[in-house]
Amino acid sequence: MKAVLSGNEAFARGAYEAGIQVVVGYPGTPSSEIVETVAQEYNDEIYSEWSTNEKVAMDAGAGAAYSGRRVMVTTKQVGMNVLSDSLLYAVYTGAEAGMVVVTADDPGLFSSQNEQDNRWYSRLAKIPTLEPQDSQEVRDYVVKGIEISEKFDTPVLIRSVMRISHSKTVVEMGERPEVTKEVGKFPRDISKYNCTAMYAKEMHAKVEQRLLDIQEWAETSDLNTIEWNDTKIGIITSGVVHTYVREVFPNASILKLGMINPIPKKLIKDFASKVDKLIVVEELDPVLEEQIRALGLEVHGKDIFSPCYELLPERLKAFAVAAGLLEEEKKEETRYAELLESLPARTVAFCPGCPHRASFYTMAKLKVPVAGDIGCYNLGSMPPFNAQHTMGAMGASVGVLHGMSLAKIPENRVCTIGDSTFFHSGMPPLVNMVHNGSRGVVVIMDNSTTAMTGHQDHPGMDYMVTKERKAKKVEIEPVVRALGVEKVETVNAFNTKAVKKGFEDCMDYDGPSVLITKGECIFVRREPKPPFAVNPDKCVACHQCFKVGCPATVLSDIRHDKNNKLKASIDPTLCNGCSVCSQVCPVGAIALSETKEVSAPE
Repeated sequence: MKAVLSGNEAFARGAYEAGIQVVVGYPGTPSSEIVETVAQEYNDEIYSEWSTNEKVAMDAGAGAAYSGRRVMVTTKQVGMNVLSDSLLYAVYTGAEAGMVVVTADDPGLFSSQNEQDNRWYSRLAKIPTLEPQDSQEVRDYVVKGIEISEKFDTPVLIRSVMRISHSKTVVEMGERPEVTKEVGKFPRDISKYNCTAMYAKEMHAKVEQRLLDIQEWAETSDLNTIEWNDTKIGIITSGVVHTYVREVFPNASILKLGMINPIPKKLIKDFASKVDKLIVVEELDPVLEEQIRALGLEVHGKDIFSPCYELLPERLKAFAVAAGLLEEEKKEETRYAELLESLPARTVAFCPGCPHRASFYTMAKLKVPVAGDIGCYNLGSMPPFNAQHTMGAMGASVGVLHGMSLAKIPENRVCTIGDSTFFHSGMPPLVNMVHNGSRGVVVIMDNSTTAMTGHQDHPGMDYMVTKERKAKKVEIEPVVRALGVEKVETVNAFNTKAVKKGFEDCMDYDGPSVLITKGECIFVRREPKPPFAVNPDKCVACHQCFKVGCPATVLSDIRHDKNNKLKASIDPTLCNGCSVCSQVCPVGAIALSETKEVSAPE
């Protein structure tokens, strides 16, 4: 049976066909659809969950694998930093059943704060690593990864990238193997699973020997293949880059590595001996190049190709032409580039009806320094607000706020963090603020979902993965109070007056305070709201409404008699009825399009 699947759908299918029974992870582009597809397509055979964070997912995966269940753990690239602490002990212990860890990297920084290359974790953890080039190989490598994991008693890392995760190719699908429903007693093997120093010394020696054994096995594995053509140029590559290389260098001989750690040293030396010039083509860091050069081989790589961004065919070809590897092709003149440059710039903005709008409108007016976190609310750093001034890692905003307090800056200080991010990694730094007597306002922007990555659930919601699977909802305010925060305010995120008063009350407090702004994301809102409209007779073209940065608020074709400015208008096809624009209008010109009257939400 064949199907056209995205890479992430193929990961889910691979989990099904590998007999995996537990899939856990934390949402993050470009990996999110893996868990979602498992829940939608294979819920009867595979347990899936969005864990509180990636480390929690890795620990849960290890516990399930210790107990005899095959496991997949999913994360985006920066999530590897969070789960690495637990991954490294799992490499030492091994497990009773196979375990694969999927990292979806982001060359090109489409949705990430850095462009890290998680192949380095292969070497740090001394873990076998596979890199598929399309959806078929994704499916195949998950099955193969479980086999390798159980053969060598180790977790296996599978590296995807955005182009693999989100592109679709044809996949030949198989069947799910028979999976034992029953599980035996937990293994009480302390010397294997208790990773304390006295046992870890022996574990380390086993890891080193295991890596040598896997390397020897890889020399003849069908994961690594050679395509012989012209031997003037020999290219070593892996993953999706192999697809680009075949397009740009159709006549070159190519060694495609399906297993990128450990590398097959004998195979590489043999390939190198039969080509005139050896080149490594890999996106981002010289992970393969440095290892190949360490074999004593003369090799070119990052002296030709940039360590930044994707090596898509056109870019790859440009580097090759500059290095004299290819001749420049003559192209017909085109106006395509000129047309792209002529398009008007578009500023990213909160969605119409976003619950974060009133908070950033208020912060901009208060002119307070704001430490930001990762999520939709990072758009508060964009015009017209320009009201969020830092952004680093998940949960970093609370720690940065504490640092601002330690520095005793002569201003009130604020940080923002989302509801999902608060559960992910916001609680430890908040406890740190409480314990160390910090001062500042932690704004927990509760929009009832993990919005930026696709509206997945988190512990503050009443379901898990799919709305049919009910779960215990954890309320944020009682958690915050239990952590020792004495000043806690919860306000309606759509009520500008309540939000402003909440900020003022919390900033007056001499200690750590928390302001929870509650308002559902428009994509999870249960009931639609009618749109608002501008009364052109009342509008004075002051443009105050534009300061809330809503795409639904636009200029009309009517000019004001005195200042000659265009008056405001609201696009009813975009407006989601949040009412924030009407609340900031100084002349009451904006009201519900049906009643022409409006009051702030309670």
